[in-house]
Amino acid sequence: MDFEVVIIGSDANAYYMARCAHEAYGKKVKVISYKPMSFVNHSKITDVTYDDRLWDSDSFALAMNEYVKDFSAKKIVCLSSNETYARNLVINREKLDKRILFNYVDLEFLDSLMMKDLFFKAYGNSGLLPKTIIYDLNDEVKIDFDFPVIIKPSNVIMFNHIDFPGKKKIYKLNNMDEVNNVIECFRNSKYTDTLIIQEYIPGDDSSLHDCVVYCNSKGKCEFISFAQIGLQEHTSNMVGNAACLINGFTTNGYDENVVLEFKNFMEKINFKGLAELDIKYDYRDKKYKILEINARQGRCSYYVSAAGYNLVKCVVDDLVYNKENGFKIVNEEIGLSYVPKSIIKKYVVNDEFKNEILRLYKEKKVVYPLLYKRDLPFKRILFLVRKHFRYYKDYKNGYWK
Repeated sequence: MDFEVVIIGSDANAYYMARCAHEAYGKKVKVISYKPMSFVNHSKITDVTYDDRLWDSDSFALAMNEYVKDFSAKKIVCLSSNETYARNLVINREKLDKRILFNYVDLEFLDSLMMKDLFFKAYGNSGLLPKTIIYDLNDEVKIDFDFPVIIKPSNVIMFNHIDFPGKKKIYKLNNMDEVNNVIECFRNSKYTDTLIIQEYIPGDDSSLHDCVVYCNSKGKCEFISFAQIGLQEHTSNMVGNAACLINGFTTNGYDENVVLEFKNFMEKINFKGLAELDIKYDYRDKKYKILEINARQGRCSYYVSAAGYNLVKCVVDDLVYNKENGFKIVNEEIGLSYVPKSIIKKYVVNDEFKNEILRLYKEKKVVYPLLYKRDLPFKRILFLVRKHFRYYKDYKNGYWK
C-alpha cells in the first residue's frame, strides 16, 4: 500500500478503529498514544508506540514527526480516538510532516463543538437542543427550569486533565442543595472554565439515541446512521457511553425524515470528518434533542462498520484516493454491545428494545467492538474475560439510576 493508517489513542475507541483498519486492509495497524491502556495491550493486530509528549499541544508535532520519519508510505492517514488528540492535530496542522493527512474542521469550529458553552451559544437556536444555562463559577446560580437538572463541564479537555474529589463526567441533580454542592466541588478544584446546566429530559436509557456521520473533505455527507441505545454505562466515569444499542431501529418508530434532518444540519454547519451525535428523545414534545456533537467517532460507533460502512476505509477513500461516495442512510439492523447478554436481560427496562436485541442475538447480528476473532491471543482473552465479569459489579453498584 502507498499509505499508512495511524490511530492516535489507546482506549476502546482506538482499538476498534484499529480493528476497522485491519478488517479493511489486512495488515498490522500503527497505534500511538501518550499512555498505555489495556484495550490495545496484548493485541496482535496493532503495533503500539507510547510517547507522553502527545498530550501536550506544544510538543505534539515534534513527537508525531519523529514517529513517522522512517515510514515509507507517501500518505499517512491519522484518526484520533479523543478530543485532545484531534485538537492537537488541528493546532499543529502546519508543523506536521506533509504526508500526515486528517479530516477535521478548523480550530474555531472544533472548539465550538468541543467546548460545550460555545456549542450551545452557536447552535442554541437550531430547535434541536435542550434548555441550557452556561454558568460561570463566580456567578450566583439561577435556574429557570424544573428539576432534576444535568451539570457537566463545558471544557472537556481541561476536565480530562485534572482530578478532584467527587469528579464525575455528568451530574444528575434533584435540588438546589445538590447543585450548590457540585459547584463547590468545581470551585475547589483546578477547573476554571464554565459549567453547563441543562434541563434533564425524562426517560430511561432507551430515550438515548446515537447518530454517526461522515462528511467528506468537501463537506458532503456520505453516510449517516441512527441507533437506539437500550442501556448506557452506569459507572460515574463512563455514564453517557452506550453499553448496548440497535442501529436502524427505535421503539419510537424509525423515521428517515428525522435522520435526514440531522444530516442536513451537519451539512448546513459545513462539518467535515467523522462525528457522533448524542441524542435524546423527549416524549413531552415528541422531538429528538442533540445533547452534544463529538467531532470524532464515538466509543460505540463500530456498528457502522459492522453494517457495511468501514469507518477507516471511508476516510482513506476520501483523503488518499480523492474518492467521493454517494450519500447513504446506514439503516441495516445491527446490535452492538459492550456488556454480557445477561446484563441486557436484567437492566434494560424497555421491553420492546430488549425483545428486539435478544432476537438479533438469535440471528447472530450483535457485535462486540473489542471481540475480534482474528485477534485473540491468550493474554487478550484473559483481559476480555475479566472485563466481561467486571460489568456485573459495575451495574450492581452503578450510581446512575
